[in-house]
Amino acid sequence: MQLELLNDQGQATAKVDAPDTVFARDYNEALVHQVVVAYQANARQGTRSQKNRETVKHSTKKPWAQKGTGRARSGMTSSPIWRGGGRAFPNSPDENFSQKVNKKMYRAGMAAILSQLVRDGRLAVVDSLAIEAPKTKLLAAKFKAMGLNSVLVIADTVDENVALASRNLPNVLVIEPRYADPLSLVFYKKVLVTKAAIEQLKEMFA
Repeated sequence: MQLELLNDQGQATAKVDAPDTVFARDYNEALVHQVVVAYQANARQGTRSQKNRETVKHSTKKPWAQKGTGRARSGMTSSPIWRGGGRAFPNSPDENFSQKVNKKMYRAGMAAILSQLVRDGRLAVVDSLAIEAPKTKLLAAKFKAMGLNSVLVIADTVDENVALASRNLPNVLVIEPRYADPLSLVFYKKVLVTKAAIEQLKEMFA
């Protein structure tokens, strides 16, 4: 498998060899969906909490007499059918949303995403990514010259200047291969991988 090597103007100048096991796999939509959903679910804290009819603030006084009013009988205002009453099945603060994905499935899902990005022309290779100073406008100008406005950069080592300059760009994320996740790969319009990072991705997902 060969990937396009981009220059500073975003033009493909050469080809770079890449492992077929990571960048030329068949696309498995069901597997990719499962991996992405599991990643999002595992990021949930599950700290939301609701009150049941016992914990909601209410009076224990009977609202009206049992008989003679013509209205439906009612015992107390904490009833779930009352406005302001407790929930019948409240969310608990210790709710667990985590989903288990086997390592083999996760690696196959990530490789399927990377392969589809290559087929869609959304993944390319650069020699390296560096700027002279930790200034956001320098990095923004570099990406503008390459014609990129939403980009995920996977670098073998993240330069400190690039890390500081990219923090204030809303549609730019610079990470090392070990921090690559399925949601980011799907979200960003363009993925740039440094030549040295290709070998690390092979070790992780092949």
